[in-house]
Amino acid sequence: MTTRRLPCPPAPGPLEAYAARFDGLLSTPAQRRGFREYLAGLLLPRGRNKTLTCLAGTEPVVGAQHPSVQRLQFFLSESTWDHERVNARRVELLLADPATAPHAGGVLLIDDSGDRKDGKTTAHIGRQWLGRLGKTDNGIVTVTTCWADENLYYPLHAVPYSPGHHFPKGRSDPGFRTKLQIAAELARTAKATGVAFRAVAADCAYGDQDSFRRQLSEAELPFAMALKPSHGTWAYGKDAYTPADAARALTWTEPEHPGDWTAVERTFRDGHTETWWAADVHLGWWGPDGNVRLIVATADPVGVRT
Repeated sequence: MTTRRLPCPPAPGPLEAYAARFDGLLSTPAQRRGFREYLAGLLLPRGRNKTLTCLAGTEPVVGAQHPSVQRLQFFLSESTWDHERVNARRVELLLADPATAPHAGGVLLIDDSGDRKDGKTTAHIGRQWLGRLGKTDNGIVTVTTCWADENLYYPLHAVPYSPGHHFPKGRSDPGFRTKLQIAAELARTAKATGVAFRAVAADCAYGDQDSFRRQLSEAELPFAMALKPSHGTWAYGKDAYTPADAARALTWTEPEHPGDWTAVERTFRDGHTETWWAADVHLGWWGPDGNVRLIVATADPVGVRT
């Protein structure tokens, strides 16, 4: 005999049909109500950061004791629902919908984001680099994956990074994982989940790490990574030692006679376009004839060569 599920206040408008797809993962009316309130709070436009008071639609600070805020706080921190199962259902719905289904022309973006937070006892907290602030500070960093093409993007998976002091044996503890290890695992998870993509893309914080690129290669995941211009590699004799050195070896006369460079039209987020220049370069074992190509792209080939 099955127990009839008790109803909860519906989510606004079309959100209810979407929220109902998660009801099987939420065992109580309070959880189903909390899920709807949280979902609505995330999607409603607000003029400030999405804190609990903002999500619940109350005043900052003074509204912290409001019943709706306390209810949302309990749902997020104390209730027993499984966030991994809920996220798996969300990804499943994205993959099944023709409007959002990933295709082989998209990319899997890997990045991490950090938020400042006071204290020392919160899970995953520590003094570390917070890219959002552009400095080292006390906070929490989360490694994320996002699928994107030219028309849309959406997050897939996220795992918080725990600094070494959270483990009994520090960074040598078997349970400790670097951000690079977390990122590689998330890329493998996306592939195993059935997410199609052309390549894994990341900035130089990941691209500069030989171990990370090696993990992707071992998982047979193609990648497009940024490198710092000063990223060095071992080479014989007079071979270039950095991407900047390799770029200086390219020929360039003027836009009408670009030599080794090819014009590329780059479209920015605000819609404006600019002409940039790109070229294959040789750097150690990297080159157009090897397994890994190295592409230099710049708006000013003259500046690269000076």
